[in-house]
Amino acid sequence: MFGLIRNSLFGRTESCPLQVLRTGVKDDVHYEERVYDAGKYAAVEVTGKPFDEASREAVLQLLKYVGGANQKGASMGMTAPVTITAFPTEDESLQQRVKVFLRIPSQFQEDPPVPTESGIKIEERESMTVYSTQFGGYAKEPDYVAHAAKLRSALGDEATYHTDYYYCNGYDPPMKPYGRRNEVWLVRKDLSA
Repeated sequence: MFGLIRNSLFGRTESCPLQVLRTGVKDDVHYEERVYDAGKYAAVEVTGKPFDEASREAVLQLLKYVGGANQKGASMGMTAPVTITAFPTEDESLQQRVKVFLRIPSQFQEDPPVPTESGIKIEERESMTVYSTQFGGYAKEPDYVAHAAKLRSALGDEATYHTDYYYCNGYDPPMKPYGRRNEVWLVRKDLSA
């Protein structure tokens, strides 16, 4: 198992295709409005465990999948970011439920290898527009909750986004001690729908 995770962590890393629509700063919160392309993602859902524990468990499953735990035995390399769907409660804490996504690398987008673990699903995600803010360090649940609150405050009433979930994103392997990049994304609501 460690070999599969090592291969996925130390292989090439590919960024998800995006376009920055605009940037802003309010109350010392820097944010961007971005559009992410549609694509296929590997996804794992974990329930009944605290956010950080559930996230780690799901990420390890996805790392094994891209590292070769699939029916083709293909070591696909990593994409960034790893995206964790957080489901806030009324008091802004997070439910004991996460869904973690990892974009399938571009060379496998047309025909993703079938996962050997039944908990991993391949899903097609539509293009989406997000409001994003970035922060450093080893992010845990309180960090994501705090930065989501800051982003909501900075956006104020000028933006419309989903309030029943948001995305927590990590860009770095766990052994990178400095210059870490994490982001919170609020997904823009399409008012024409």
